[in-house]
This record gives sequence, structure tokens and C-alpha cells, in this order.
Amino acid sequence: MTQSKTIHHRKDYQQPNYWVTQVDLAFVIEPEQTQVKSRIQFSRNGEAENCLSLNGIDLKLKSIQINGQNLDEGAYQVDDTHLHLTDLPDVFTLQTEVIIHPHKNTALEGLYQSGQFFLTQCEAEGFRKITYYLDRPDVLAPFTVTIVADKRRYPVLLSNGNALLKGELSGGKHYAKWQDPHPKPSYLFALVAGDLAHTENHYRTSEGRDVQLRIYTEPENIDACDYAMQSLINAMQWDEVRFGLAYDLDQYNIVATDDFNMGAMENKGLNIFNSKYVLAKSDTATDHDFIGVEAVIGHEYFHNWTGNRVT
Repeated sequence: MTQSKTIHHRKDYQQPNYWVTQVDLAFVIEPEQTQVKSRIQFSRNGEAENCLSLNGIDLKLKSIQINGQNLDEGAYQVDDTHLHLTDLPDVFTLQTEVIIHPHKNTALEGLYQSGQFFLTQCEAEGFRKITYYLDRPDVLAPFTVTIVADKRRYPVLLSNGNALLKGELSGGKHYAKWQDPHPKPSYLFALVAGDLAHTENHYRTSEGRDVQLRIYTEPENIDACDYAMQSLINAMQWDEVRFGLAYDLDQYNIVATDDFNMGAMENKGLNIFNSKYVLAKSDTATDHDFIGVEAVIGHEYFHNWTGNRVT
């Protein structure tokens, strides 16, 4: 609470030396640590300097490659907050492997464990606790994410975008692969792993896209999601009628859990809520509760166009 915050003034803004064109992440979740492998494609920003400083906090770097070649220790520098690279080509792929410890992450930024769940909160600068990256809102890229975890403890594995693949692995593990084709800043990255039930509906957009809608929550709360689901459908329809803005993915997922430390977060295609703002049923909720659910569900959905795209 006593740490000073860095103030960023718009007059001091400078574009990065490199833009990110593609991000591929792989998570192997274990009780005591999580392995994060990243494969990030960079492209030089015009005539900018051919050096790069990537944000990274509380990361244990295990390996680093550029264009498939291992880097000697003298070819890069790591300190408590950054990975520094120099003499870079105009276009290159950076591959890193880091170890993080979500169960020790009491800051609740990045990937953390709360109760029996793994959750992310990356706004405003939490992604730098997941892997080395340009963790700033003007750097946008499409993400592909693979998650591996124990199937019994974490049967549900979610990330942004559309589900591509899922399957069984040896040792009681399973995996899920997600792809978000829309470029986004790192603060909108999301991952959830846990034991969740879900309720499902569908919505056909004005452009003819059939969207699968799911609300995930603890099994004991699944009977209190109907109003939230209808609020989501109402919000999607309202954005089309009022602004002509149709949803642009095949899936829209909401996770509502008592273990989320914030109110709600508008991560692209995977909103994460504290259950207070999703769960409501007529025999226990007040009118004020229902109004609150509708307001927050709509607010987070509207971020898809009139929030996230503006940032």
C-alpha cells in the first residue's frame, strides 16, 4: 500500500521500437508452479532502434531463443522488472520459458490461485507477471493459448476467443487450445482453470453468426444464472439495434466465482466476475440486485466495441 505509483503523461508518449504481430502461449499448471512458454513475433517500428526492453516481474527465466537459436547470457540482460535485448533483426520470433508461482501471488495481478481456482487479472499491468512482454495498452496482437492441467482438479480450462482443440494427455492431464484472432492489448488477456459448472444458450447476431453463450460458476450456484444470461442476450441485441455493433466471435464466456478479487473484468470473449454481479434468483434477490446484475453484465459486454477497441 505504500508503494509509489508511476505517473504516465500523454505528452511523454513514444511508440515502441517493435510491434507485436502474433502471440502463442502455453501454460502447464501444477500445484507448486506454472510453466509458461511464449512464442512472440516482433516487427520493427520503421527506423526505430533495434533494441527492446520487455516487462517482466517475478519471473524465473529458464530458456530464451531468437529465431530458434539459444541466446548466450551475454546477449541479453534480466533485472527485476525487464528483459533487455539488443542488436535485433527487423523481424524476429522470441521464444522464452519462464516459471511462475500463482499460489504465492498475493498481489492478485497476473495469474494467481484463489481457493481451488486459477484466475487472471491483467488490468492494468498484470500481464508482466505471466511472461516477458510489451505490457502496454497500445501494443495489440492476436493470441493463441494452450492450457495443460490436471483434469480431475481443473476440468474447465478457458481463455480468450474461440475454442480450437481439447484432448486427453498422459498422467491424468488434459489440454485446451484457444484462439483470439482479434488483436488485443495484454491487459485483456484472461485464463481460468477450475472445477466449474455452466449454463448455455445461443444468440444469432444480425450478421448471421451463431454465438455460443456460457456462464460458468461453482456447481452450487448454477441455478442463479438465468437472469444474467438473459441480460447478456439483451445487451447483445441492444448494441446491434442502437449502434449496429454485432459480436465478432463464435463464443462468449462469463466466469462468475466467489474467488475473483475484483467486481468484473471485460477480457475479450471471457469476462470474469465476482459472483455477486451475476447470481440472482427471485426467492433471495432484491430488485436492486437484479438491476445490478443487468447493469454490470451489459457494461462488460459493451466493452467489446465501445471500450476495448477505443483503448
